[in-house]
Amino acid sequence: MNLMMLLEMAAQGMGEREAVVCDGDRFTSAQLYEAAGRLSRRIRSSGAAHVSLLDTSSPAVPLALFSAAWAGVPFVPLNYRLTGAELDALIERVKPVLLIAGDDRADVLRGRDGVQLITRSELLAEARSARGEVPDPDWSAEAEDVAILLFTSGTTGAPKAAVLRHKHLVSYILGSVEYMGAGEADAALMSVPPYHIAGMAAVLSSIYSGRKIVQLPSFTPGAWLAIAEKEGVTNAFVVPTMLGRIVDEMEARGTPAPSALRAVAYGGGKMPLPVIERAMSLFAPTTDFTNAYGLTETSSTIAVLGPDDHRVAAFSDDPLVKRRLASVGKPLPSVEVQVRDPEGRALGPNERGEIYVRGEQVAGEYVGRGSQLVDGGWFPTRDGGYLDDEGYLFLEGRTDDVIVRGGENMSPGEIEDVLLEHPAVADAAVVGIPDVEWGEAVAAAIVLKEDKHASAAELREWVKRHLRSSRVPQLVRFEAELPYNETGKLLRRKVRELLK
Repeated sequence: MNLMMLLEMAAQGMGEREAVVCDGDRFTSAQLYEAAGRLSRRIRSSGAAHVSLLDTSSPAVPLALFSAAWAGVPFVPLNYRLTGAELDALIERVKPVLLIAGDDRADVLRGRDGVQLITRSELLAEARSARGEVPDPDWSAEAEDVAILLFTSGTTGAPKAAVLRHKHLVSYILGSVEYMGAGEADAALMSVPPYHIAGMAAVLSSIYSGRKIVQLPSFTPGAWLAIAEKEGVTNAFVVPTMLGRIVDEMEARGTPAPSALRAVAYGGGKMPLPVIERAMSLFAPTTDFTNAYGLTETSSTIAVLGPDDHRVAAFSDDPLVKRRLASVGKPLPSVEVQVRDPEGRALGPNERGEIYVRGEQVAGEYVGRGSQLVDGGWFPTRDGGYLDDEGYLFLEGRTDDVIVRGGENMSPGEIEDVLLEHPAVADAAVVGIPDVEWGEAVAAAIVLKEDKHASAAELREWVKRHLRSSRVPQLVRFEAELPYNETGKLLRRKVRELLK
């Protein structure tokens, strides 16, 4: 197994199809394959232990990913939004490295010990010069070779480097994507950053299916809507904060949904129920929605709430069915999911605990820490949640975020879900804050809908009416917006700082 196998199949079966488009630059599958072969020779001759990319999305992303796989060197995309000191620390961890960087960063990075620098422009020029070459497919087929290292966000310490081997990524693609399954006119809009697992999965799945990748280097809702219309985008993946901004833009400007758009997938963070409801209304009836839940350590998606699930839940009068719109759906057929208590015992339906996952695509490994898989290949995700009676998976935040009040464990997600049902609440975040008497107290940061009003007392009474009194927030504070990272994850650490 090697990621190059996916590109080779695409080049052989769909070589003339456009594979990637960005700012007027276009590569077919065959041209990507030829360029990856030439660039792999450069990587091997460099003696680098890793190939890194420090840049926004461009054709350099698939070129770097596949040429590194061809050369047998791990690909390590870096977060271009980090500070100089944070980036310096990550670069030190991957040296000796062949570093592909945006042209605007070249002067800062050039001349460093253990760093061979190539700019995006230089890489793309070399890739174009390879057109027409027939490279020898001399890559390793060893499934255990490391394909990608992805640094975690590092919210509680130094970022961990998650190890994804070729076998994990290829297993995910073969198990969830149909070869040549896309039509010749299909196009996928890639607006998530390349250092996120969703960005890597988008490249691999689109190449294998034959769907053109349309890259948007810098997201704004207006630019997203414009390029989707211009390039005839049929499929897109967004994080919840992106979809919320797109919906706001469409409502404010009266912009219609892109005419060719048939499917929008979302994930990377919790989707507020009002946002997906508004989106389904605005994009109806031509666009389907899918919620895709996965982790870096699981090589992307492990559970899906599909289009039919969305429609059934949205229009159901049964509250148990309707609430599934807030779920992440059911596990993929190739994946097993369990919910366990703190002692590791499997729990039944509607019992809350930690989510464990097992399957061929599950890596669960970090550089310097080894495999984190337990008892027969299960990976403890550290995400809390439960499975309902029909097998739908509900997330309730990280297990580290559990509020312990007087010895009672409380899920922030459970309280947030109730607050989001209030007609005036647009967004909510619940955290624990220090309390002398109870150890921790419940605190809530609330964003109200435009032109809506609710008092703290009203929201506390709302929670009391729907949950036990112990769940009622002791502190309610209203904010203009909540802190999210660029992939849509709520930054609870910053919420706690707001509520101190």
